[in-house]
Amino acid sequence: MNFKYFSLLTLLIIFNSSAQNYHNYLDQFDRPHYWQQHVDYKMEIDVDVDKYQYKGKQEIVYTNNSPDTLKRVFYHLHFNAFQPGSEMDVRSRTISDPDRRVGDRISKLSPDEIGYIKINSLLQNGTPVQNNTVGTILEVDLSTPILPGEKATFTMDFDAQVPLQIRRSGRNNEEGVALSMSQWYPKLAEYDFEGWHADPYIGREFQGVWGNFDVKITIDNTYTLGGTGYLQNPNEIGHGYQDNLEKNVKHKNGKKLTWHFIAPDVHDFTWAADNEYLHDRIEGPNGMTLHFLYKNNPEIFENWKKLQPKTIALFEYFNKHLGDYPYKQYSIIQGGDGGMEYGMSTLITGERNFNSLVGVTAHEVAHSWFQFVLAFNESKHEWMDEGFTSYISALAMNEVMNQNKQFPYEGSYRSYLRMATSGKEQPQSTHADRYEENWVYNAASYSKGAVFLAQLEYLIGKENVAKTLKRFYDEFKFTHPTPNDFIRTAEKVSGFQLGWYLLDWTKTTNTIDYAIENVVEKDGKTMVTLERKGLMPMPIDFYVVYKDNTNESFHIPLRMMRGVKENPYPALKRTVLNDWAWAIPSYTFEIDAPLSTISALMIDASRLLADVNVENNVYEAEIAETPSEGDE
Repeated sequence: MNFKYFSLLTLLIIFNSSAQNYHNYLDQFDRPHYWQQHVDYKMEIDVDVDKYQYKGKQEIVYTNNSPDTLKRVFYHLHFNAFQPGSEMDVRSRTISDPDRRVGDRISKLSPDEIGYIKINSLLQNGTPVQNNTVGTILEVDLSTPILPGEKATFTMDFDAQVPLQIRRSGRNNEEGVALSMSQWYPKLAEYDFEGWHADPYIGREFQGVWGNFDVKITIDNTYTLGGTGYLQNPNEIGHGYQDNLEKNVKHKNGKKLTWHFIAPDVHDFTWAADNEYLHDRIEGPNGMTLHFLYKNNPEIFENWKKLQPKTIALFEYFNKHLGDYPYKQYSIIQGGDGGMEYGMSTLITGERNFNSLVGVTAHEVAHSWFQFVLAFNESKHEWMDEGFTSYISALAMNEVMNQNKQFPYEGSYRSYLRMATSGKEQPQSTHADRYEENWVYNAASYSKGAVFLAQLEYLIGKENVAKTLKRFYDEFKFTHPTPNDFIRTAEKVSGFQLGWYLLDWTKTTNTIDYAIENVVEKDGKTMVTLERKGLMPMPIDFYVVYKDNTNESFHIPLRMMRGVKENPYPALKRTVLNDWAWAIPSYTFEIDAPLSTISALMIDASRLLADVNVENNVYEAEIAETPSEGDE
């Protein structure tokens, strides 16, 4: 089919610790039964940069906002994953397509290269509590149950070693960054309406409890730090953080400095450090500050300078299309093993071409909305944070980088369709760690997740999807929203019933396949029969191209949607037909024109319908060939 026939139109909310104010905030958005836990961290860390070890003191105040009495709590000890024989190690060595960054590398770590967090003491309200380290989880039996609405204070001393950089965290990554410190501290596990989420760290995503962090990191004074939070002692630190940059201090005497950060209303704390970081600081939208920390490497210098105005443009795009970024700083830091989102910061590898550098920044910055402020459970609903981020970052890149793509989601659709027709797809409701193959996880979370939103444009219209995203962000920021929260928001915005879409798309592997089954002329009219071959229902947009180059469209509503969407191409004449009930496999309607006047027929001109077989979506009229000399 020649597509030329169609013209395609292409600062902070801080929770008050009192239960009454907390619930008043939630009640305004009709969530009177919603609750979420709260934790305040105070940590003091002393780092030995020669041994890649550190000692930590941690005090947390945990508020039980649940209706349940808690007799146990759990902590994540993520660094314990980087030990031979760990679940992450064994999983990587037994899966058919291991992450190349991991492979069998963990199994080969020596004792001074492994990661660990060892608990020396743990007290609850001053009383020792029984605890047991099981892999990456610390199991704690409380000395006194925490009643609903009560607080408990936990104090802990611990020792830790930074692993060789393998996955996200670690020391001495491929680009020479000394310390990429993500998931580095004993982190309280989340408890919500589904119970405890004490998932072992096997290689996927994270979840945390909302709260406030007060962190002091003592380290060799030649190192520059960046990450989550607001530096409290910039004039003491120097390193380009104080207001008067001319007073920047370059410490070379081998002594230590203490960096003091405060991070309000976050659910994680990440930092990175290196003794060769360059630090640029520029003003971003709405009075925020953007920090760029990258290695003093002449080969990447130009790209990191060019990245800075593009980052401003990205924040402006996301602020406009999602809602204002709620914090006053963001740090883009060279580190890690690719790109990963964290609170007020990202770690990205920096030795990239310019387009790749902007692309990874766009994706990780977008995560500040989808996963960090809208704190999805990434282990259970990984498709929301990765998919929503892939969707909006594709649109942002199209504008900020002047890509001028008519269909910016093409890569996501291609990846999804490959998976959907491979026989290996698993439902998006699969736990992130339990996909049989890594590539299926990637396709399901990133690609199918992005298609979920792009295809929602097909269902309710691009404008309604845009309104849904902004309303969803406004009503659910600083909470832990679920897929149902999102689809209910879309229903309120659009007026359609959409529960079936969420169910089929995320909890099954049902596919969409509609076909033009038969086209005949009868009594001067064209009779068209469509067939639903796939199990997943959809409304149908049907297009007619006449031989005189005029176009016409027909819309067949899906009965279970209980409504008729707006015409996606208002300039094109559209006829709304009777609805189509899913259980009836075929549908026949008439076009008030003889078949001889029709050049082509097509299901969906927008390309937003993720039909697994587009070959049967098109009917083209046969064109008689003009005989050449000698043929007769």
